Amino acid sequence: MAEETQPRWEGKAIAELKGPTPDQAWPFLADFCNIHKLLPSIDTCHRVEGVQGQPGLVRYVASTTSSDNSEPSKVKWATERLLMMDPSDKCFSYEVVDNNIGIKSYVATIRVMPMNDEDGKMVGCMIEWSFVAEPVECWGLQDMRSYFNFCLQSVTKKIESAIQEASGGSEKDVISLVD
Repeated sequence: MAEETQPRWEGKAIAELKGPTPDQAWPFLADFCNIHKLLPSIDTCHRVEGVQGQPGLVRYVASTTSSDNSEPSKVKWATERLLMMDPSDKCFSYEVVDNNIGIKSYVATIRVMPMNDEDGKMVGCMIEWSFVAEPVECWGLQDMRSYFNFCLQSVTKKIESAIQEASGGSEKDVISLVD
C-alpha cells in the first residue's frame, strides 16, 4: 500500500531595511530567545534548555489573547528548537517542537542579506523569513503567509527604530534590545 503524503505549505516573507547593514541587523535576530523584544504579539520568550546560539537550544514563546468578558483570556504557546545558526551567512533555522495552537510540523529559516541598488552599492538589507509546514487546522495557507508577513514587518520596524535611535543616541540603547 502506498504511503499517503501530507500536503505541505510553504511561504516566504521579505522585508527591506533602508540603511541598516546586515551586520547591524543580524544581532537582533541572532538572539534566539529575545523575539518578544521584537514582536509585539509575543508576551514572553525564554530559554528552556541548551546553549545560546547553538543548535538544540529550545525556547518557550507565549502570548495572551484578549477576549471579551464572556470568555477568559487564553495563552497561546509554543516551544521551538534551534536547528542551525550560521553567523557568517547571517541565517538560522528552527522548528516548532510543541504548541497549543494546532501546528503539527513547522520549520522556518530566517536570513539577513545585503540589499544593493542598481549600481551594486549596498543601500540596506533584507530579511527573509521562509517556512515549510503541514496545514494548520482553522487556518488557511494565505492566513499563515499573511501572519508571518505581518510579523516580519513588525520585527523590521523595531530593528530600524533601534538602530536609528542608537545612531542618534548611545549604543547602549541597541544593546538593551539585543541582551
